[in-house]
Amino acid sequence: MTWQTIVFRYVFFALIATVSNLAVQRYVLWFGDNGFFFALAVGTGTLVGLALKYILDKRWIFGDMSVGLKAHGKRFSLYTAMGIITTAIFWSIETIFWFFWQTDAMRELGAVIGLSIGYVVKYNLDRRYVFTNIKLVHT
Repeated sequence: MTWQTIVFRYVFFALIATVSNLAVQRYVLWFGDNGFFFALAVGTGTLVGLALKYILDKRWIFGDMSVGLKAHGKRFSLYTAMGIITTAIFWSIETIFWFFWQTDAMRELGAVIGLSIGYVVKYNLDRRYVFTNIKLVHT
């Protein structure tokens, strides 16, 4: 797979995960907009985006064809661990935008900025620590 293909797919999958994350957040925030619902929305959206992105990255970015609970459990655990760092980036920026502007549009802009930075960091962590047996072709 060429480097350009990897970048295109990764960006496309990041967009899918981001839109899914934000859609889940909007859905949760429909029930209320206080601090509890904000935290629930951010957490639930993050879980949905994480699971979706793992499924897409595993197969279409890193070419990992391993199957079974043991392989998925280990890789998903590592994938999630790497995501803790990037989630902190994402949540921090989204929360700063929310506290500063107190609008959904600015909260979502903060989320997009945070997710974008986080995904760049996450790709490099995943390549180095999670999908270590995969050889990517860069042409």
